Amino acid sequence: MTMTHFHPKQPVEQFPVQQILAYNWEYSSDRQRLMRLYENAKRDQWNATSRLDWSIDVDPHSELVPDMAMGIYGSEIWNKLTAKEIERLRHESVTWQLCQFLHGEQGALLATAQIVDTVPWYEAKQYGATQVMDEARHVEVYRRFVQEKLEHEYPVNPELKKLLDMILTDSRWDMKFLGMQIMVEGLALAAFGTMRDTTTNPLLRDLTAAVMEDEARHVAFGVLSLREFCQQASDQERAEREDFVYEAAVLMRDRLLNREVWETMGLDADACVRLTLTSPLMMEFRRRLFSKIVPNVKSLGLLSDRQRARFADLGILEFEDNTTSDIDQDAEEEQRRRQEAA
Repeated sequence: MTMTHFHPKQPVEQFPVQQILAYNWEYSSDRQRLMRLYENAKRDQWNATSRLDWSIDVDPHSELVPDMAMGIYGSEIWNKLTAKEIERLRHESVTWQLCQFLHGEQGALLATAQIVDTVPWYEAKQYGATQVMDEARHVEVYRRFVQEKLEHEYPVNPELKKLLDMILTDSRWDMKFLGMQIMVEGLALAAFGTMRDTTTNPLLRDLTAAVMEDEARHVAFGVLSLREFCQQASDQERAEREDFVYEAAVLMRDRLLNREVWETMGLDADACVRLTLTSPLMMEFRRRLFSKIVPNVKSLGLLSDRQRARFADLGILEFEDNTTSDIDQDAEEEQRRRQEAA
């Protein structure tokens, strides 16, 4: 897929969005799992200013994440790079990655604010309000890390921008859940896990771990809310949502090719993209990003034979029997209760 890079001409981009605002005058709380999630979200709010040690030094030219995670690592192109060029590539690569996290978090902030307006259930509105605060905090920490520690920025990746626009301009509340909570947040959670487990910098590790605490709840929120909707959806509605999930999966996969980095470095971008597509390590990384998306989609009833064939072509169908995010959240809470009781 070839797309023109998105470079905003103005710092603020505006466009009209159609959506339906839903009041709910019935304040009974029948969705107990959503209410428990809301209680957990209130309990687990954290302050980025005091929780994280921002005095920790960050050298963006060092190996903040393993060099082998770059798609061209070990190739002829890589072997021709000088030590200085490798240092610059590290800076460009980690900046690009964290900037996409930052842009995605802003998209999540806007989408979740819309969800509070549009979702019809009282319990979901309450939980959604806590996620708006979470997303504002995530924008805060990534903006601060990028600007203060990396001192370099990249614009939003075109594939990510296209997906965010699809989510934000769709008037249906369930499509916002599906695009943001299931697809974007589900993939981000897996990417954050890799960052947390491999980074050599304690600030970046602790920042990522803190964000992941929130993200795990967000994906569970999407699963719990959408499962009820999808059980009542028509065959046509489910087919349309399957198509959306597949298109989003392809966009998220193609977002990870780092074309902007290769171009900034003055390398042969097409050759670097080809290497990234065929790098065994990067292929495995892209595949594992869908380890929670696939079982979550299956639990919603959006894994028909047609969808299974498409997921098989993407090499991600094997994850269909993994645990879903709401089950993971329940298990995490049970473990927490046992630790507190011990």
